[in-house]
Amino acid sequence: MTRLAASHAGTDGRADDGALMSVSGFHDWWAERNAAGHFAVRRIPFSELDAWAFEPDTGNLGHESGRFFTIEGLRVRDGGVDTWSQPIINQPEIGILGIVVKEFDGVLHCLMQAKMEPGNVNTLQLSPTVQATRSNYTRVHRGTGTPYLECFIGPDRGEVLVDVLQSEQGAWFWRKRNRNMVVLVTGDVPVREDFCWLSLAQIRELTRIDNLVNMDARTVLSCLPFELPQQNGAPADDAFRDALVRSYQHQADGTETRPLHAMGEILSWFTEAKTRYDWTARLVPLEGVAGWKRGDDEIADHDGRRFRIIAVEAEAGTREVQRWTQPLLYPRGQGRAVFFARSIRGVLHLLVQARPEYGLMDMVEMAPTVHLLPGTEPTDVDDPFTRDLLISQPGVTHYDAVLSEEGGRFYKALTRYQIIEADETMPIDVPPNFRWMTVRQLLDLLRHGHYLNIEARSLLACMHSLC
Repeated sequence: MTRLAASHAGTDGRADDGALMSVSGFHDWWAERNAAGHFAVRRIPFSELDAWAFEPDTGNLGHESGRFFTIEGLRVRDGGVDTWSQPIINQPEIGILGIVVKEFDGVLHCLMQAKMEPGNVNTLQLSPTVQATRSNYTRVHRGTGTPYLECFIGPDRGEVLVDVLQSEQGAWFWRKRNRNMVVLVTGDVPVREDFCWLSLAQIRELTRIDNLVNMDARTVLSCLPFELPQQNGAPADDAFRDALVRSYQHQADGTETRPLHAMGEILSWFTEAKTRYDWTARLVPLEGVAGWKRGDDEIADHDGRRFRIIAVEAEAGTREVQRWTQPLLYPRGQGRAVFFARSIRGVLHLLVQARPEYGLMDMVEMAPTVHLLPGTEPTDVDDPFTRDLLISQPGVTHYDAVLSEEGGRFYKALTRYQIIEADETMPIDVPPNFRWMTVRQLLDLLRHGHYLNIEARSLLACMHSLC
C-alpha cells in the first residue's frame, strides 16, 4: 500500500473527521472568495480581441506570440472519402494540472484553489493547486508567476505520487494532453488567500454539488492511488456499497470474487477496438472547413446544432493577468455521460465503451457506457444498444450532477454525469464495443495515459463519493 493509500485507509465516511476546516466553514470561505474576486466576463466581436487575429492565408485564429492555442480546421476521411469537417482547438503544449497533498494528524489533505475561468458558468470553481498551460507558467502573458509551481518542477519539488499525461476532449481538442500530477509535501506550505486545505473525504462530498469541483481537479483526483476501507459503518443491507468496495479492491483468484474479465483480456479487447476504424483525421486551414460560417462575433455550423467559436473579454482580480481577451468554444445544450453498473459475482462492474474521437492522439479511448455531446438527443444515437439504454434508463441512479468542462477553453460547457445501477436483467454479454470492468481495473489503467477519456475520469472521481 502506498503512503497515500495508507493515509486514506482510516476514513470512516464522515467528511469533517480530522479535517482542518469543516464543510460549512469551506462554504463560508467560498462565499468570501466569490465576493472578493471582482470577476466580469462579456462576449465581444472578434474585432475587439487583443493580440488575437485571423491569419490571412489560412483563416486560423491565433495569438500574436504564436503560443497559447489556435482555432484551426479538422477534416475527417472515412474509407478515403471526405466525410465532414469542423473547427478544433489546437494546443500542442503540455500544461500542468497538479495537486499538492500533505498529512495533518494522519489525515491526507489537498491544497485546492478557488479559480476563476472565463468560460465557467458560475465563474469560480474548485481547482487543483496548479492549473496552468506552459505559456502561462513561463509567463508569455507577462503576468505574475504561478503560485506553488515550485512544488511540481525543479529541485525542491515534493515527492511525486502521480505523474501521467492524460487526454482531454477529443471532439473539441486536437491531440490535447496535460500532465496530471500529485506531489506529497512534508514541510510548511504558506496558504495564499485563494487556496485552502481540504481532506479527500470533503472533496468527495463536494463533487456531488453542481458546477463546484472543476474538470481539471476531477481528472487529477481520479488518478489518486488509494485503497478504500472495508465496511466501516455502512448499513448492513447496503448491497450496492458492499459491491462497490469490492470493486475497488484487488480481487482474489476464486471464481466467486474475481473480475468478469482478466486485465490481459481487457487490453486485447481494447487493442482490437482500435483496429476497427478506417478513418483518418488531419488539421486543415479554418477557412477550408465546409458547413461552417464566420460572422462578426461567432463561427457557427450551418445547422446550428453543434457549437460556436466566440470571443470574450474577462476581468479577474485574482488571476496572473487581471484583464484579457480570448476565443472560446461555446457548445449548444448540455452533454451527458453515464456509467451503467451492475453487481457480477458480488463485485460492482462498470460497463465501459471503446469510443473513437477524431481529436484523440490514439483515436480510441475507454469512455462511459453512454457519452452524448451537447446537441445530441437519445434518438440521434445510431447504435441500438446505447439508444435503448438512454431511452429506457433501467435501474437506480446513485449519482446525478451537472458539472462544468474546462472553463479556460470552453464557454458554459456543461455535462450531466450519472452513475446508474442496473438490475440483473441488464445483460452480461454485451456488444463488441463494450466490456464490463471493475473500478480497480480502471484505476490501474490510470497509471498510464490514453486509456480512459476525460468523461470516464470525471465519473471515477465522482464514484469516490459513493463509498
